[in-house]
Amino acid sequence: MLDINNIGDTNNTKSMLERLESLKAAIFASSCTILTFVITTQLKNYLLKRFSIFSFEQINIFTWHWWISAGVVLLSGFLFGVTYRYIIRSDNNLQLDAGGVMAFALVRGLAQADIKLALPNHINYILLLTIALAENIFLFGFAAFGLRIAIRTGWIKTFKSN
Repeated sequence: MLDINNIGDTNNTKSMLERLESLKAAIFASSCTILTFVITTQLKNYLLKRFSIFSFEQINIFTWHWWISAGVVLLSGFLFGVTYRYIIRSDNNLQLDAGGVMAFALVRGLAQADIKLALPNHINYILLLTIALAENIFLFGFAAFGLRIAIRTGWIKTFKSN
């Protein structure tokens, strides 16, 4: 005989396990994005200073602006991790994989470019757009790469569709 109470418990257990896997993916992706953000910020600042594109005051790191950007990157990475796990599921569709990365990178990169373009006295708008987009593609690409490795090693499990 089928016990209705056990069916609910099984569904709740599966649901909690899926949430735990999504949380693991989100924490892992946010860690990857913040690590990448620190590295790309340092590299970007070095290059901008080296080629005298902006004055040193404009590229100083660890200011309040940097901390706000780091917080946005952490939140973006967290949301990317949850979303990416659901996007890729258990198949190896490269277009879905790259599409998820590009969607997050374009949304964040174009928003950054839009804000920077609204500021006066920018030397090269195309350069700003290119830097913002490249930085974000690298940011979410590294998180996707890390998540793929974590999934292949079994540390994070893919989302199982019905």
